[in-house]
Amino acid sequence: MTEATAQAEPQPAVRVVRRTWFSVGGAVVVAAGLGVLVAVPWWASEGQARNLVEFFTLLALAQMWNLLAGYAGLVSIGQQAFIGIGAYSLYLLGDDGGVHPFAAVALAGLVAAAISLPTALLAFRLRGGYFAIGTWVIAEVFHLLTINGADIHVDTGGGEGVTILSAARLERTFRAHGTYWWALGVGAGSVLLAYAILRSRLGLALTAIRDDETAAGSLGVGVLRQKVLVYVIAAFGCGLAGAVIYLNLLRVQPDAAFDVNWTAYMIFIVVIGGIGTIEGPIIGTILFFTLQQELSDYGVWYLIVLGGVAVAFAVWVRGGIWGLVSRRFVLELFPVRRRVVYRHGERARAPVSE
Repeated sequence: MTEATAQAEPQPAVRVVRRTWFSVGGAVVVAAGLGVLVAVPWWASEGQARNLVEFFTLLALAQMWNLLAGYAGLVSIGQQAFIGIGAYSLYLLGDDGGVHPFAAVALAGLVAAAISLPTALLAFRLRGGYFAIGTWVIAEVFHLLTINGADIHVDTGGGEGVTILSAARLERTFRAHGTYWWALGVGAGSVLLAYAILRSRLGLALTAIRDDETAAGSLGVGVLRQKVLVYVIAAFGCGLAGAVIYLNLLRVQPDAAFDVNWTAYMIFIVVIGGIGTIEGPIIGTILFFTLQQELSDYGVWYLIVLGGVAVAFAVWVRGGIWGLVSRRFVLELFPVRRRVVYRHGERARAPVSE
């Protein structure tokens, strides 16, 4: 082939891309921010580190609920079941099983995932609103089983709860630092996990199921298999987060660990941040945590303000804060969609989403 012939061949009119200048710059900023956050135990106060533990675990919970509802269309009101299972698994593995508390955190996530499998097969017999209420009922069943642990020959402390002595006996600074790094890993890991899933074939299948379950099934998507898989992944994340939360608190009470408010917080964060996006739960967690810190002293007014904000966003800002921003400025910090870019000579015109 001559040089003239090669020059005469037409260049492709379009190209498919995912990355943008904003996502590349954002990745640099995120990496730098993670470097700063890793060093928090050495420069921040103990109170600030404990606040960040709470923030990171809330972020992880919100990302897991967003995977279920925002991408798979599974609106669960029972994710607190796996928070409680993770918390009590930490206690049973650490105090009764002799496992180091930091290792027990990882095992607690696996226990939650294992228990979620038969739970999913039961819950997925229901659809729509019945599924949502059914998951809540299942969570209450786990709550009652925990309170009556003696009846199933498991020492869960009954309604009074238990103290996680295996963690309490650790040297204070060592425990505080380890808990913080576990929380950071769970929070950052939940974001990276969601990003990896949504860039994979599983993410494409989940999006298809969310948009039209019947059509996805007719095109060969294993609807039940994909739903069960994402349900187990979300349970694993919630179990890890639950274990870290109570590694930080040191005492587990069933009414608190299985409290439906955990799921209410997840829903609030995802709705105001932007459901169906990775960035939305991050923004929602920042807003929720700020409101929580500033308004928690106002008693019932705190809940009224949270409810009012949630209703306002649900009615007037359907896509949440990040949905509003991304539509206005066409920005993606974690690009998961492919974009078709039209060429004009050597210059590319504005990208067009799929």
